Amino acid sequence: MTAVANLLLKAIHARLSGDAGLVALTGANAIHDRLLERPKLPAILFAEMKTEDISTDADPCEEHALTLEVWTADQGRGRALEIAGRVRALLHDAGLVLSGARLVNLRHVATRSRREADTRRHVAEMRFRAVTE
Repeated sequence: MTAVANLLLKAIHARLSGDAGLVALTGANAIHDRLLERPKLPAILFAEMKTEDISTDADPCEEHALTLEVWTADQGRGRALEIAGRVRALLHDAGLVLSGARLVNLRHVATRSRREADTRRHVAEMRFRAVTE
């Protein structure tokens, strides 16, 4: 993963964790880079991230495909989608500031939800596309 991708993840984390509305839905300290062994749900996870160099001869540029997952237990699919909606509102077209790079755009691409087999957990999987230079 590139240094710019790490800057993007830090900016996203700061945006999400700093929003009182999202914290009201999830509780404090609900954003993680992995699902903990005994997670406190609901939780938001940084899941997959793929970064590609799309530079031109003149300008360095990267495209980032990022997946965030919203996990809930007893709260069900409705709560997972409610939290995902707040995450989308906070990130779609957000003007995040990256130290040492510039975010050209950040767009929500898709959301899908599912129930984890043999559990009471629901997951809303959100895909975003970002371009940095």
